[in-house]
Amino acid sequence: MNQNFVNFMREYSDQKLAVAVSGGVDSVCLLCWIAQLRKDVVCLHVNHGLRANADIETEYVKDLCKKLGVSCQIFYWTGEKPVAGLEAAAREARYKMMTDFCTENGIDAILVAHHADDQIETFLMNLGRGSGLYGLSAMRPVSWRNDVKIVRPLLKVHRAELKKYCDDNGIKYFMDEMNDDPHYTRVRIRQNRYLLSEKLGISDERILLAIENLGRIRDTLDSEVENYIAQVLDERRAVFSDSFLFDQAPDVRLKFLGTLIQRIGGDEYQPRLNSLSNALDKLKTDCKFTLGHCTIRRLGQRILVVPEGAKTSFRKRHGRQKKQKNEYQK
Repeated sequence: MNQNFVNFMREYSDQKLAVAVSGGVDSVCLLCWIAQLRKDVVCLHVNHGLRANADIETEYVKDLCKKLGVSCQIFYWTGEKPVAGLEAAAREARYKMMTDFCTENGIDAILVAHHADDQIETFLMNLGRGSGLYGLSAMRPVSWRNDVKIVRPLLKVHRAELKKYCDDNGIKYFMDEMNDDPHYTRVRIRQNRYLLSEKLGISDERILLAIENLGRIRDTLDSEVENYIAQVLDERRAVFSDSFLFDQAPDVRLKFLGTLIQRIGGDEYQPRLNSLSNALDKLKTDCKFTLGHCTIRRLGQRILVVPEGAKTSFRKRHGRQKKQKNEYQK
């Protein structure tokens, strides 16, 4: 068992945990490792009904949990499936079923099996898109989804080690044919990543170090932005002065607006960087537009962000908002 994993999990020794298991090598190894540390976890497996082996994989996960002495909860994604955006819809459905279960059963966190190679691939994909700080700092060890903590304890463990553990111990796992399909950008990066090391001397560990350094900067920026958000966000409505926005450093400005839109609009992700940059350009003068299921309006020196379809009046609804007007909209 990897020592980085053991050290990481010490922080969660007194929490109620679930572990998401697909049947692939990464999540199967995670399940086996966590079962060695503790038995009081629940395995969550989602059968999407999209692959020929889906039912076989489900039965295998159930049998493995029985051998490990771990309880198992199976979910089935039923109903009509979208033709476009199937992968994203499946992911959304999967997390919705798992997080609903955790909320109903008082489970503190879901462990997922994203590992070091996933982290590097995410960094390189986002680099190719021209992403900013948040894209290049890749996946967080801890994030939130539907008010449930999502924990990634394998981000310092490589795929090869997970596979070797399963192979050496005769632990069965399933291969996803999509993992070898060069139609996908991530797969092409996976198949050619060795060139960075062999041709340019850029090792995996150097990339992981860069991601870690960027993550520290991201966390500092997050803390600063949260302070500003707390000053203007009132439930699902925010009103503030133009100077409150434009006096901030450019990165703070972008993150502040993106976070507001995400919180008020209710989307899982913030708008893309170029969309936020365009929004800031519009907000330099009087305007009204929609972004991220929000309506954003500037009138004079005041800026308003509300859910799309809500009234765009600047009139304050109660005492707290009146106080904010005095403090931030002078």
